[in-house]
Amino acid sequence: MPDLSAGSQHSGGGITDVLREQQIFEKAFADQGIKIQWNYFKGAGPVINEAFANGQVDLAYLGDLAAIIGRSNGLDTRLLSASARGVKHYLGVVPGSGIKTLQDLKGKRVAVFRGTASQLSFDSALASQGLSEKDLKVINLDFNAAAAALAAKQIDATWGGSTLTALQAKGLAEIPLTTKDLGDAGSIQAVLVGSSKFVDEHPDAVATLLKAQQQAVQWLTDDNNKQAYIALVSGLASYPPVILTNDLKDQKLSEVFPSTLDPVFLGKLQDAVDLASREKLIRKSFQVSDWVAPGLVAAGL
Repeated sequence: MPDLSAGSQHSGGGITDVLREQQIFEKAFADQGIKIQWNYFKGAGPVINEAFANGQVDLAYLGDLAAIIGRSNGLDTRLLSASARGVKHYLGVVPGSGIKTLQDLKGKRVAVFRGTASQLSFDSALASQGLSEKDLKVINLDFNAAAAALAAKQIDATWGGSTLTALQAKGLAEIPLTTKDLGDAGSIQAVLVGSSKFVDEHPDAVATLLKAQQQAVQWLTDDNNKQAYIALVSGLASYPPVILTNDLKDQKLSEVFPSTLDPVFLGKLQDAVDLASREKLIRKSFQVSDWVAPGLVAAGL
């Protein structure tokens, strides 16, 4: 999974931190002598796709675009569950730049982490305003490099997650809008995918894993656990708790973290595939319905 931590500990955010902190998978497989190995990648989704291609990982939690690119490029993966939906993204701009809307970005230097869910989020946000990347000067920078470039005024803007609010708090950035201001255009979905080889060869292990995952889902979708969740992720990621507190202030955990591959979620994922195809982020489109691992419904998963 992508490593979103700013410190020495690892954090993937969301369900992954709950699973690891509560050792849910480790306990579920203990009697079978199966070891769980958590792999965190600073290079985010693109590096995870390389790991899939090289047979280094069997399962991955990652954002929508990286999973879509992998599938489109021929990675034989199966869609196993949702892991997040409606995750907000933010436009961070140089203070005093006068940038207030996406229209104001025309011709500006904007940093985006290509190949990640953030790029698809940005393209979706732009499309909602009749724009595309071609209207801007897009620069490919990872999240940390983009934040540093914005603080140094080497770029005009960047599109990213809630950690941009840390720059805002220091007076190094303004945040004129988020995906919430765009009617959720550009909000991110995240998924759990598995290599088809692993899923086909170990159906019982996959079933055990998905049933165990529901323990974390039940905890995470209980809004009474919101403060505990914020404390957990903030501690692991070495971010001030106020960042996640503000990010989730107008959202319920029960809206963000259901794991079901319901028609609404799959529809948004198909929209993401179609947009990625139109924007030429992928070479080959596909039907999300063909991606879903067979037998999940029959098994009650």
